[in-house]
Amino acid sequence: MRLPYILLLMFSLAGAAVAQERDTAAGSGSHVMQLTVADAIGPATDDYIERALGHAAAEGAALVVIRMDTPGGLDTAMRGIIKNIVNSPVPVATYVAPSGARAASAGTYILYASHIAAMAPGTNLGAATPIAIGGGFPGGGDGEEEPQQGEPEKPAAEPAAPKSAGERKVLNDAIAYIRGLAQMRGRNAEWAEKAVREAASLPAQEALELGVIDIIAGSVPDLLQQADGRVVQVQGGERTLRLGGLPVREVEPDWRSRLLSVITNPNVAYILMLLGIYGLILEFSNPGAIVPGTIGAIALLLALYAFQLLPINIAGVALILLGVALMVAEAFEPSFGMLGIGGVIAFVFGSIILIDTEVPGFGIDLSVIVIFALTSVLLFVFAIGMAFKARHRPVVSGMEQIIGSEAVALADFDGQGTVAVHSEIWSATTRTPVHKGDALRITGFKGLVLEVEPVTRQHEEKES
Repeated sequence: MRLPYILLLMFSLAGAAVAQERDTAAGSGSHVMQLTVADAIGPATDDYIERALGHAAAEGAALVVIRMDTPGGLDTAMRGIIKNIVNSPVPVATYVAPSGARAASAGTYILYASHIAAMAPGTNLGAATPIAIGGGFPGGGDGEEEPQQGEPEKPAAEPAAPKSAGERKVLNDAIAYIRGLAQMRGRNAEWAEKAVREAASLPAQEALELGVIDIIAGSVPDLLQQADGRVVQVQGGERTLRLGGLPVREVEPDWRSRLLSVITNPNVAYILMLLGIYGLILEFSNPGAIVPGTIGAIALLLALYAFQLLPINIAGVALILLGVALMVAEAFEPSFGMLGIGGVIAFVFGSIILIDTEVPGFGIDLSVIVIFALTSVLLFVFAIGMAFKARHRPVVSGMEQIIGSEAVALADFDGQGTVAVHSEIWSATTRTPVHKGDALRITGFKGLVLEVEPVTRQHEEKES
């Protein structure tokens, strides 16, 4: 009698599993997660997107929308983001918005890697030539110069052709990478190569006509409406998106991503490094101060963590350390400015070449370098001045400070006797006979015996 119930239960469970698998394959989910990237792409952006995609998979999101406006970014961070998108179990739509935004350089690669590529009207993408080959672009890195009113639009100038084997290697690698992404998503691979080789750019409408993007949408709800029902490839399998009526939940960077964003800012990392160096110098020159050493150690560790994520030129770090060492040497061993001038020169040149990239948003501001160089010079000039002042001050401690002081004879003596100095009793020698109560001046000492001479004679002989 129990067999029919068992069979019914098995069929029910099997039906539920099939239904669940069908719903998953159809792209059903509880909500749509929206992320915002509105700056240069760096380690913090990579961390933000990686963690958000992990949360989206755990929460069963139907789609992740990356709202993007970027001038580009670091190659390592870009490749980390693309790897996370390609391996994400949740489909990802990259949406270049709002109007006037761009997906330049690294943003173009991320757009090509996404399951759905969308742009708002009035946006553009492209200029994906590696910076090391194409050179930096003024004003943010998109390589386009806006024409003046009344002038016809000029075609974008092609970057200089790579001359060295290293440059050709970087260019060919970038071309192969973006063509592979285009082929994986079924997008225009020829224009993708043009964006890398010639730094070409496209507005939204032309990008749609050429098959570079999938959708032009005026807003995120418009994007979701157009994407509803589309079939995308997710981890090698097809999935139909079911987005109708799903709420959109915007996810901001958490404290960890925000902290990483702050310390990986090259200007902040540079300042942390200098604070760490100066803090340790103060601690070593004044052992036991504790506060400078503690703050310096923390700042230096944070700077080192940031530097391992940033493209750092080792020669720049070495020059900065050499410059600081020379300025410290000038403070302790004055050389009429030679060590100090050499230290400032090494410090400035090291600071300029410290960040080994021309990617927009990842350089050290020249004003920061100048401010710290001048501050360092003033500090060490102040230290030198204090050292010279201290050298000309009278000695206030040790045996040397007793020379020139006054003593009082405690008894008559000629040759050797005892005197009172600063409420202390000392043995003393003199070449001139002295009487009890005479004021004496200390002229030197041998061991613990003072050498004295009379100042005034206060002993008055009384008639007996």
